[in-house]
Amino acid sequence: MRLLNGYLWRAVLIASLGVIGVLVALDCLFSFIAELEGLRGNYQAAQALQFVFTTIPRRFSDFLPMAILLGTLIGLGVLANSGELTVIRAAGVSVGRVSWMVLRPALVLLLVGMSVGEFVSPYTEQIAQSNRAIAEGGGEALSSRYGYWHREGDEFIHINAVQPNGVLYGVTRYRFRADRTLEEAQFIQRAIYQGGHWFMEGVRGSQLLEDKVVPYTQENGVWETSLTPELLSVVVLDPERLALTKLVEYSRYLKQQGLEASEYQLSFWQKVLQPLATLGMVLIAISFIFGPLREVTMGLRLTAGIVAGLLFYYGQQFFGHLSLVFNTSPVMAAALPPLLCLGLGIWLLRRVR
Repeated sequence: MRLLNGYLWRAVLIASLGVIGVLVALDCLFSFIAELEGLRGNYQAAQALQFVFTTIPRRFSDFLPMAILLGTLIGLGVLANSGELTVIRAAGVSVGRVSWMVLRPALVLLLVGMSVGEFVSPYTEQIAQSNRAIAEGGGEALSSRYGYWHREGDEFIHINAVQPNGVLYGVTRYRFRADRTLEEAQFIQRAIYQGGHWFMEGVRGSQLLEDKVVPYTQENGVWETSLTPELLSVVVLDPERLALTKLVEYSRYLKQQGLEASEYQLSFWQKVLQPLATLGMVLIAISFIFGPLREVTMGLRLTAGIVAGLLFYYGQQFFGHLSLVFNTSPVMAAALPPLLCLGLGIWLLRRVR
C-alpha cells in the first residue's frame, strides 16, 4: 500500500506542478505584452519585465486551485488510459481509498499556496506596484497613472506610490469642512515614516478661505495621521492580494473610521474557505476519472476540468458581488460556492461504482 500511495502521489504532484508552471509562464508572457502597451517615463521594457517577475508569487497563488484540478485529471487520466487504475481497483483498493491518496498531495500543495499567499505574495506585490509607479513618474512618481485613494475622517488622500520601507511619493491631501466644502489642498513630494510620525518633504498647498485662496510652500514638516506603513501596505493592494491578518486588521480600521468593510470581509472568508473549494474540485475530478471520463481523450478531460474551474470561479465572483450589492452576509456569500462544490464532489464520488 505504501508503494501505491507513493505512485499516486507522484502522478498527481508532478502533473500539478507541470500545470502550474505552464499557467504561470503563459500568464507572465501575456502580462508582459500588456505592460509593453503602457511604457512611459523610466518604465521601459526592462522595468516591465522586472514587474512581471516580481508578481510571480501572486500568480502562483491565483492559479494553484486550477492547477490542482487539472493536475488531478491529468495524473489519474494517464493511469486510466494505461489501465493501471483498473488494476488498482481489481486489487481491491476502494474508490474512497484512492481518493484519500490523491487528496494528500493536493493538501500539501494547498498548504504551500496558502503560505505563499500569506507571507510572500503581499510583500512582492507591493514592491512591484511601488517600483512601477516610481519608474513611471520619472523617479518621484509625481505623474504616475497608478495611485491609491484613502479616506480618514474629513480628509481624502491620494498616494502615487508606497514603498515597503515606509516612504511615500506624491501624496495629495484634500481636507473638507463639515459642510463638505474644500478647506485645504496639499501636495507632498515625499513623506518618510520615522519614530511614529510622517516627515514631509517638498510641500505645496492652498488654503481656501471665504474670500480668497492662500497658497503656501514649505521644505519640510510633520504630517499627523493615524496611517502607518502597515496600514498603507494594505491600502495599495486589492483585497484579494492581501494576507489574512492584514484583511482582519484593515477591516477593523475601516469600521473605526465609519467606512464600509464588506469587500475586505468577503475576501477574508473567500481565502479561508478556498481550500474547501479546491478539495471539492479534486473530488469532482476523481469522480470524472472513475465515471464518465474514464475512457475519453486527455483533451476532453482538460476541457471538462477547465469548464468546471471556470464555473466555480465565476460562481464565486457572482455571489460575492451579489452580497456587496445587496449588503448580505459576506460569510454566506463566500461559503456557498465552496460548500456546493464540496457537496457535489462527495455526491458524484458516492455514485461511482
